[in-house]
Amino acid sequence: MARYKDARCKLCRREGMKLFLKGERCNTAKCAFERRGYPPGEHGKDMKKQTGYSLHLREKQKVRRIYGILERQFRKYFEKAARLKGVTGENLLSLLERRLDNVVFRLGFATSRAEARQLVRHGHFLVNGRKSTIASMLVKPGTKVTLAESSRQIARITGALETLERRSVPSWLEIDKDNFEGAVKAMPVREEITLPIQEQLIVELYSR
Repeated sequence: MARYKDARCKLCRREGMKLFLKGERCNTAKCAFERRGYPPGEHGKDMKKQTGYSLHLREKQKVRRIYGILERQFRKYFEKAARLKGVTGENLLSLLERRLDNVVFRLGFATSRAEARQLVRHGHFLVNGRKSTIASMLVKPGTKVTLAESSRQIARITGALETLERRSVPSWLEIDKDNFEGAVKAMPVREEITLPIQEQLIVELYSR
C-alpha cells in the first residue's frame, strides 16, 4: 500500500503553517516549522506570490496532508461528497472526519493521525465489539470504538490520554477514559471542524 515516507516536517513548511503531523513534538522548540518557517528547498525563502491556481492546489494539498491521504483516495472522497445531498465541501470534510483513524485521534488515544492510523492497523481497537484494522472505515452515529484490553498498558496510548486535557474532544464524539471507550453521538458538522480549511477552494479546483 502506498504511503508518504519522507520527512513530515517538510509538509508543514511547504504549506506555510503547522499541520501538527507529529503530535506533541509540534508544540515544542524541536518543531522544524518554528526554526525554519519557510518552504523547503534552495529557493524556499524566495518563493514568489502564489497564483490563483496555486492557492487552490495548496488548499487541497494541505487537507490531504492533515488527514494523511494520497491523491487517488482523496479524489474518491471528493466524488462521493459530490454525490451526497448538501454542500460538497462540507460533505468532504465530514467524510474525512468520520474515518476511523481520525476518530481514534479525536478521542485522544493518539497524539497524531499518523500514530492513530498505525494503532488501528495493528489491531488495537474494536469497533462495535469487533477488531478492525481498516483505518479508512467510516463510522456513523451509534458506533462504539474501544481499546482492546491487551492494549491498555501501552505507554504511547496512556500517554496520549494524559494529554487529552490540552485537546478538546468534539461534541459529536464522547470519551469514557475509565473504560477506554469512545462513542460517535452524531455526524460531524462544519461548525465543529475548527481546522484552518477553506473547502470551497478544493471544490473550485476539482470543478475546473
